[in-house]
Amino acid sequence: MQETLGMQEILGNISAALQAGKAKVVRELVAQALDSGVPAKDILEQALLSGMDIIAVKFKNNEVYVPEVLIAARAMNAGTALLKPHLAESGVKAVGKAVIGTVRGDLHDIGKNLVRMMFEGKGIEVVDLGVDVPPERFVEAWRDEKPDVIALSALLTTTMGEMKRVVDAFDAEGVRGNVVIMVGGAPVTESFRETVGADIYAPDAASAAEEARRAILCKRGASA
Repeated sequence: MQETLGMQEILGNISAALQAGKAKVVRELVAQALDSGVPAKDILEQALLSGMDIIAVKFKNNEVYVPEVLIAARAMNAGTALLKPHLAESGVKAVGKAVIGTVRGDLHDIGKNLVRMMFEGKGIEVVDLGVDVPPERFVEAWRDEKPDVIALSALLTTTMGEMKRVVDAFDAEGVRGNVVIMVGGAPVTESFRETVGADIYAPDAASAAEEARRAILCKRGASA
C-alpha cells in the first residue's frame, strides 16, 4: 500500500507541475518516476493527460486563459518527449489521429494551435498542416495519414466558405462517408456546420478535443 501511495504522490506532483506550467520540473519528475519504475503508461495517463484534462476544464470555465494553456502544453510536451521511447517499447499507442489546419486564405493559427494542444492532451496524435491550407491538401493528408478526424479552423468570415469547399473536395473524391470533419473558429456556429455538411462543431478548444476523442472512440468501437 505504501508503494502505491508513493507512486500516486509522484504522479500527483507531475500533474501539479504541469498545471503550473513548470516544464523543467515536469521533465525532472518524469525522469525520476521512470527511474523509480513507474510505468510510462501510468505517467502519461495519470499525470500528464489528467493534468491537461484539469487545464481544459478550467479553460472552459474561464478559470485559466490562453497563456496558461500554452505553458501547460509546453510542460506536457517536455514530459511526453521523455516518455515516447518507453511508450513505444511497451506498445502504448495514441487513441487516434487527427489532421488539423486553418483553411485557405486564413493565416490565423492561435486557435488552431490551442485545439492541437488540447487534442494532444486527450491522447490524440495530431498532424498539423498549418495555415492557408487548400481543400486538396486536406484530402491528400487524409489519404497519406489515414486520420480519424479532419479538423478545420477559420477566424475570418471571408474564409468560412473554404470549409464547404473542403467538404465538397471529399465528396468529389467519393470518400466523404469515410471522413469525420470537424469545424471551428470564432465565426463558426452549429447552424453553419449543418449548412456546409460537416460532422462536428465545437465552440472552444477544450470541447473540440472532447468531441474529437468521442468521435474517435465511437469510430473504433470503444466507449468514451
